[in-house]
Amino acid sequence: MFDIDKWQEIFATISKNRLRTFLTGFSVAWGIFMLIVLLGTGTGLENGVKQQFSRDAVNSLWFNGGKTANAYRGLQPGREIRFKNIDHDLIQTNTKQMESLSSRLNLWDINQVNYKNKYGTFSIRACNPGMVFSEKIDVLKGRFINELDVKESRKVACIGKLLVAELFADENPLGKEIQINGISFKVVGLFKDEGGENDMRRAYIPVSTAQKTFTGTDKVDQIVVTLTEADMENSTQTEAKIKELLANRHNFDPEDKKAIFVWNNMREYERIMGVITGIRIFVWIIGIGTLIAGIVGVSNIMMIVVKERTKEIGIRKALGATPWSIISLVLQESVFITAVSGYIGLLLGIGLLEFAKDFIPDSDFFRNPEVDIKIALYANVLLIVAGLLAGFFPARKAAAVQPIEALRAE
Repeated sequence: MFDIDKWQEIFATISKNRLRTFLTGFSVAWGIFMLIVLLGTGTGLENGVKQQFSRDAVNSLWFNGGKTANAYRGLQPGREIRFKNIDHDLIQTNTKQMESLSSRLNLWDINQVNYKNKYGTFSIRACNPGMVFSEKIDVLKGRFINELDVKESRKVACIGKLLVAELFADENPLGKEIQINGISFKVVGLFKDEGGENDMRRAYIPVSTAQKTFTGTDKVDQIVVTLTEADMENSTQTEAKIKELLANRHNFDPEDKKAIFVWNNMREYERIMGVITGIRIFVWIIGIGTLIAGIVGVSNIMMIVVKERTKEIGIRKALGATPWSIISLVLQESVFITAVSGYIGLLLGIGLLEFAKDFIPDSDFFRNPEVDIKIALYANVLLIVAGLLAGFFPARKAAAVQPIEALRAE
């Protein structure tokens, strides 16, 4: 039940000791402020990492050829390992845990694209149909490269949204002919890619077409595998199995780390998210530790308040005040100081994060710092509990005061 007399007494006590109350409340506000800011910063780091990994499928393995570092079966080190179409077929035949498979050929010198009288320099990638999964390509119109395109070496292309904007403006690109280094390709699809502007200034063509038209060889730069959901936890074993297949075909030591370079997106994602989790735990430890320091300060101040008002408490008890009325008075004052200070720190922390959103540009490593609404609610509950804890021991001491001893106190 609301007792206006108690609250008048609480405000009177606070007004008499403004500096002491301010410094005590500041320690609590600072603890909550630091907790909110650190948690928001941790979320910003996590969002940046997730955005970075959203460019490609998390369940993907990227195999790149290198140079052997070890002698093996009479062969000298320093041999260059370059993948061919047969490597793609070997993996396809012997690996069952795949969701998709694609070779990729980077045509660095093939970059001149034009439509009618409009010209531009764009990135050209040759691939198999499986690249749509590993690159997380979103086809907006038409279709992506298909198996028949690769089998028949068709001159077709699926082009990025920004390439369309520069060469076609408002014209529908589907079915139109573009020139890639003077060779005509029919546009069969339009896509967007969350990887960024560079990925949307790109055209994908069949790998077989690129080999026959531009390179004259059956070599490829990369082989990309995406795993099924059931096998994602076994990505390291699948990686080792594929590397062993390639080692047997190219005659290099399977333990040679420089013969083939493998980027295991799943393993790297788990490793970095593990670091983020560690940062979160560290943030909670620091934040709660700072908050506990503030709570101890509130408790000490309430101890001083009880000592200063010992004679008053004794008179109250002599006039018939119950122990609970004494305890509730101290607890209310403690909770009030803690809650108000904590809410101020909470609002300042959220305000700083909102300010950061507007003035700190998003990047691959930090974006959209924020605090989950659940965390804010938990913080509110924590403040109330902290106030009760801070006032409990002083309140218990106040309730234990004997009227005769209190009246003798100086």
